[in-house]
Amino acid sequence: MENLMLLVLGIFISVIGIVNIKGNISTIHSYNRRKVKEEDVPKYGKAVGTGTLLIGASLVLSFAVKFWNEEAMPYIIIPAFIVGLAFILYGQIKYNHGIF
Repeated sequence: MENLMLLVLGIFISVIGIVNIKGNISTIHSYNRRKVKEEDVPKYGKAVGTGTLLIGASLVLSFAVKFWNEEAMPYIIIPAFIVGLAFILYGQIKYNHGIF
């Protein structure tokens, strides 16, 4: 059952990332996007969406890898979370002028 939850969560997070990349930032909390200028919305969506998609894709990939080698999961998830969070923080700091 936990394998299935990993897949469902990964797909859900990936879909949110794709929605953000396409420019719809309504899935991001309002206090995290309130200072984003209208002309920066597509760039902000791409930065945050790329990070979100990377995190979601790592969960889906780790679901697939778990069938062959369960010990490889941390080597997939941890680096993807770090890089994904870096993309999200970059977008937050650059386009929202701060984390909140």
